[in-house]
This record gives sequence, C-alpha cells and structure tokens, in this order.
Amino acid sequence: MSLHSARAAALLAWVNSTKVCPDPLNDLSQLQDCSVFIRIIHKIHGSKERESVLEQPLPERISFIHGFLQKHCRHKLAAENLVSAQKLLDGEELALAKVAVLLLYHTSMSCKNPGDWNEFDYKTQVELASILKFVLDNEECLNENLEPFLQRKAEPSSSSMSSSTFEERSPLFSLPYKRELRFPELPRTSSFPSTNLPSTPSSPMGDIMQTPQFQLRRLKEQLAFERVNREELEVEVAENHKLIMEKDAQITTMQQRIDRLVKLNEKQAEDQLESKEIEELREKNESLVGRLHEAFRQCQDLKTEKAQMDRKISQLSEENGDLSFKLREIASNMVQLQRALNELSEEHNTAMAQSQEKQRQLEKELHVALQDKKCSEEKIEILQGKISLLEDQLAKLEECSTQEKGEVMGDILKLEELKQEVSSLTAKGARLEEEKQQLDSLVTSLQSSLSESQRARERLKRDLQARAAEGQA
Repeated sequence: MSLHSARAAALLAWVNSTKVCPDPLNDLSQLQDCSVFIRIIHKIHGSKERESVLEQPLPERISFIHGFLQKHCRHKLAAENLVSAQKLLDGEELALAKVAVLLLYHTSMSCKNPGDWNEFDYKTQVELASILKFVLDNEECLNENLEPFLQRKAEPSSSSMSSSTFEERSPLFSLPYKRELRFPELPRTSSFPSTNLPSTPSSPMGDIMQTPQFQLRRLKEQLAFERVNREELEVEVAENHKLIMEKDAQITTMQQRIDRLVKLNEKQAEDQLESKEIEELREKNESLVGRLHEAFRQCQDLKTEKAQMDRKISQLSEENGDLSFKLREIASNMVQLQRALNELSEEHNTAMAQSQEKQRQLEKELHVALQDKKCSEEKIEILQGKISLLEDQLAKLEECSTQEKGEVMGDILKLEELKQEVSSLTAKGARLEEEKQQLDSLVTSLQSSLSESQRARERLKRDLQARAAEGQA
C-alpha cells in the first residue's frame, strides 16, 4: 500500500521548513542519502559529527541516525524495530517517512522555540498535528501502528470543504481527542450552538502544543534528558575518580622507589662509589622527582575536574528537583482548572437547554398574543364600520316621525351593544400589548443571563490557557 499522500506531503513540508538544504524537496525519495536527516539532527541538537558523518558512506550515515534515535528519542527500540536499516539503505519511502516522523516528534518535544507554525497552510498543520497526536497516543505500540497510520488511504475531500467538516474527518479530531484539544481553541471560538462565530482554529499545531498532554510529555522528556545527562556525568566522575586512584597508587610507588634510591645513594656515598655512578644515580633521582611532580600536577588537575563535576551534578540535581516540583504543580493546576471548566460547561449546557426551551415557549406565547391582537383589531375595524353605518342611519331617522323612530328602536339597541363590544376589544388589546411588553422583557433578561454565563466561562478558559503557557515557559 502506498503512503498517505496528505501525510507524506505534510512531512515533506516540515522537512523543507527546516531550511537545511538549498533547494526545496519535491518527493520523499530525495531523502534517500540521509544527508538531510543528518543536517536536521545537527540543527536541532548541535551535533559536532555532522561534517565527518556526511563524508562517510550511506551505511555509516544510517548507523549515525540509528544511534541518535536510540540516545535522544523516547522510543528506545525505534532504531532497530521501527526503522529498518536495510529498508533505509534501499531508499524505501515508508522507512524515510518513519524517520521524518520521529525527528518531527523529537524537534517538537526538545526545542524551546519550535518556530512559527503559521508558515504552513491549515491542511498541512492539521496533518502534522495528527501525526504528533498519533505518536503521543501510541507510545507503547508504535511499532505495530505507525506503518498502517502512514499508509492509511486518504478520505475524499474538496477545496471547498468547510473547516468543521475537515476537522471531523481528520484523525486528529476524533471523539476522544476532541475533549483534549477543544479547550485551547475556546478563547478564539465559541462552542455555543446559538452563535454564528467562526469555529476554525487559527493554528492546529499551536493548539496541540498547548494541550496538557503535550506539555506534560514535554516536561517528562526534559526530565528524562536531564536524568541521562546526570547519569553520564556520574559515570564520567566515577571514571575520573578511578583514574585519580590509579595516579595516587603510581605516586605512592614512585615515592617508594625514590626513598629506596635515596637510601641507596646515601649508602653508595658512604662506600665512596665512583663519581660517575653517583652522577647517574643523581640523574635518575632528578628524573623520578620530575615524574613525581608531573604526577602530582595531573592528580591536582583531576581533583579540580572532579570538583567541577560535583558542582555540576549538584546543579543538575537542584534543577531536576525544581522541574519535578513544577511538573507536579502544573499537573495539579491543570486537573483543577479542567474540573472547574467541565463543571461550568455542564452548568452552562443545562442552562442553555432550559433557556432555549423557555425562549421558544415565550416566543410561542408572544406569537399567539400578536395573533389575538391582530384579530381584535380586525374585529374593531369591522364593528367601527357597522357603528358608522348605524350612526348615519340614526341621523336620518331623527328627521323621521316618532312612529318610525319606534320601529327602528331595535337598531339603536343593536348599535349600543356594538359600542360596548368595541370598548371590550380596544381593553383586550391593551392587555395584549402589556403582555407583549412583559414577554419582550423576559426574553431580554434571559439573553443577558446567557451572556454573563458565557463571559464567566471565557474567563476560566483564559486562566487555563495562561496556566498552560506558564508550564511551557
């Protein structure tokens, strides 16, 4: 199965971003001679063997890369089990992609300032972030899972796909991961369903590097690196101490020899040895004294170096303790803030559901009140027309005889009833208007309450992000 095209392109874009080669690479096969990997190692770790290694044949270059991965990467079996030397020698693209993944992971973990990820387009950042997230989630089974992950067939997509759809299709935004990565995006985007704000994160790589999972792993990597340095220094100090002991033994032996020569010289002087033999003994004595002074000087140098090593070990121990305390403090703060955020989210979601239901009910009642008001106004208009017609008829009847007036008395009563009905309607309309104003006031109050809840949640999110930034510093 061929490589996942989007992930291969993202890895190639990251390699080009390191700017270790003069011309950008267009294909992973161009990494076959491993020289680009060695230059990346030199840039991120300051390796002094770069020039000499680049002059070596390809097998020696691959051996150097294996050694680096075994020493500096968390995955100790990566060089032997995960990345095959023979496949690298054959230039297999899958093996080259594996080395690029491990170097990307190591760079992100070890560099204090990993660079500006915004130089990559959004799709590339999503792929790089998914690679980092995959390595974090599969540390114990990377040998079995990395190869299928890099070969996974790409899902169909289009350039017009929305950012939310792209996030859902990417492995980075699967359901378990969404709970971990959503909160760094909160200060920029809102998860409320009633808002129309954009939901696309500005930098997926920046977001994943701000997650507690990544920050804790980064601190653990730094602690492990400092621990390895301390162990190496302790081994070096032990070797120096052993050398000092050997030098002390040599000095003792030389001192004994000098003592014997001095006694022999005194005895020979007493026996009146020939001047030539005495001169030879004197020269030997001076030579041994000179060697003794040189041994003393070397011993002093070793003792000075040992004292420096002891001070450095003490300093590293103190820094290690500070890092451990800081790690525990950050982890505790992260847990507390995350718990508070989860509680506030649950309360907000509950209040949101209740408020939406209440708003729908109020809107329905308002709609019914407006319909009643409209019907009443229509009835009033009809009744007022009838009243006007009857009033005109009454005006004409006033000119008629008294007998005719008695005949139309029923119309006059009908007119009085219409006027009462109109008065009862212009009053019902007033009550409906008052109810409408009360409903409007309730809707406004509800919206104000929701806004205050949203502001409180955003303040907590900013506090959580500040804690994460403090842990990274």
